[in-house]
Amino acid sequence: MKFGTSTGLETCFHGRHVDPQILRGLNGKNWALRDYEERDGYKALRKILGADGDPGMTPEQVIAEVKLSALRGRGGAGFPTGLKWSFMPRQFPGQKYLVCNSDEGEPGTFKDRDILRFNPHIVIEGMAIAAFAMGISVGYNYIHGEIFEDYERFAEALEEARAAGYLGDRILGTDFSFELHAAHGFGAYICGEETALLESLEGKKGQPRFKPPFPASFGLYGKPTTINNTETFAAVPWIIRNGGQAYLDVGKPNNGGTKIYSVSGDVANPGNYEVPMGIPFAKLLALAGGMREGRALKAVIPGGSSAPVLPSSIVMDCTMDYDSIAKAGSMLGSGAVIVLNDTRCMVKSLERLSYFYQHESCGQCTPCREGTGWLYRMVHRIEHGQGRPEDLDVLNSVSDNIAGRTICALGDAAAMPVKSFIKHFRAEFEHHIEHKTCMVHEHV
Repeated sequence: MKFGTSTGLETCFHGRHVDPQILRGLNGKNWALRDYEERDGYKALRKILGADGDPGMTPEQVIAEVKLSALRGRGGAGFPTGLKWSFMPRQFPGQKYLVCNSDEGEPGTFKDRDILRFNPHIVIEGMAIAAFAMGISVGYNYIHGEIFEDYERFAEALEEARAAGYLGDRILGTDFSFELHAAHGFGAYICGEETALLESLEGKKGQPRFKPPFPASFGLYGKPTTINNTETFAAVPWIIRNGGQAYLDVGKPNNGGTKIYSVSGDVANPGNYEVPMGIPFAKLLALAGGMREGRALKAVIPGGSSAPVLPSSIVMDCTMDYDSIAKAGSMLGSGAVIVLNDTRCMVKSLERLSYFYQHESCGQCTPCREGTGWLYRMVHRIEHGQGRPEDLDVLNSVSDNIAGRTICALGDAAAMPVKSFIKHFRAEFEHHIEHKTCMVHEHV
């Protein structure tokens, strides 16, 4: 796995050096507590608690810094983190919960597992700070079922933190107490949806809940709950140590800080790259070594498999932030950048994506349960030379009747790729239907 260092890039962008905040060029050998403390680990937690003679910070001050930073949820939705924290009813008299969503199942995304593998204590510290800010005493990290080694690594880090006094009762001799647990998932994609995750944590079948009520008022075990992504929590210690404004200055307005982009596909050096939010796509592609074997760029899925695909003519003019990608007609999502070269058949690519969403639908909603199957079967038919001229209009119609009509966003995730692939590469689909063969492979 290659890790992009943001040193040279940030110097270019800001005229000064800013260390990578989460990956920090880790090699997998220095994840333990003593190494994390040498990298200023747990200084942010000590700072807010006043454990080193500092005056400490109030929960309101912590939330204010996070708001100032413009940190947005790194799991895909991009919701402002500080605003989400302010929704938690701090004066609620009963139990409240904090949950980290490490159920990383989006095809093309592989950043959160590397944070847990190479820097687990930064997630623990970020969660402890969040718990302090919201008056929460119990937390869970729900870890994807197919990354058991990372679950074990995180569990070991929890024991280190607990033994050192960073977790448990009266942390660092203060009145603040917080207990954190690791929870192992079962590999279901739907459990990445926050309410399905809560159902799974409670020992039930992982199916999404109707909203409202939202987790902030009715979450885990019916109690107020705040859920953030792994990378989101991992960004918090740096913000507290250096200030929200410093974090905002690394990125761009409304898109503060660094972002880890999981770059995969037809690039020379696939891997995780932590760079300033808002980096031009062309620069990110260059960091990943450019196109493999010198092939031409054809298309990019900029935010994981559920994000609408963008052709090269559009994406090369984009910067990699929530607002720019949305304006281009897609989503930054989790930051999973899937790069496709000019040898890729877009019909075959869509067939594979459609199969995934048909397979992963939990079956709770009829439009998704039935509609994702229809989408896959039609695209499969086109790919295998049995397409009909009306299929493209039917695919668009079925997509429109799935999107926005399901309890969770999996229906949208299945529909958006279909519509975008047909929109930008309709000629390939028409060629498949008319000539019963692939136009790309005829010219490669």
